[in-house]
Amino acid sequence: MNTVMLQHNKVTLALHEVRPGTGRPLLFLHGLGESAAAMSTLAVDWKGPVWALDFTGHGDSSVPAGGGYSSEILMADADIALRHIGESTIVGRGLGAYIAFLIAGARPTLVRGAVLLDGPGLAGGAIHATSNTEITSGGDRTGTTPDPWALIELSRDARPPTYTTTFARLAVSGSGIADPIAVTCKVAPPWVEAIRAEPGVMIDITLQDALDIYAAV
Repeated sequence: MNTVMLQHNKVTLALHEVRPGTGRPLLFLHGLGESAAAMSTLAVDWKGPVWALDFTGHGDSSVPAGGGYSSEILMADADIALRHIGESTIVGRGLGAYIAFLIAGARPTLVRGAVLLDGPGLAGGAIHATSNTEITSGGDRTGTTPDPWALIELSRDARPPTYTTTFARLAVSGSGIADPIAVTCKVAPPWVEAIRAEPGVMIDITLQDALDIYAAV
């Protein structure tokens, strides 16, 4: 795979070109504790180039010195990748599904459809923001990935349904396409249940069917 290294503050991100193509790119976002290498084996029919991003602290991307992981940090990772490859359709698995969803709302003109798949990190932590400051050791941090602190902090990341419905509405209002979010998940944590009820969110659809729809818009 051809790999491009991108800078996100002090973190170096690895963006891998899984295969070349002509047309709009497809961007894969992996699950918690996984990497772009796992996502690159996903079999899809897509004519454009296919890319896969390693999030901060995962895969071939670097590990931040002090931890401090949040979904919003990873959303910024995805934003940097989009700025490099341009307007894209996104497929996210687990944690990557949540990030794909967030970036669809935050950058609706750059995301031409986000497909959400089951996988590790889909549920996250509490459904309300908390003031819990408990520190738990993640073991030795040798700089290798996945970073233990990423596994701890991102598995506890709050996913308030009211927060996610706001992003769903931003995606629908700003994308210019009818149904910018496609939910293929069988597992339905509260945030997924909340967005399933929103206009502009496709449900009961397969990954390939969703990609076929987005390829045409």
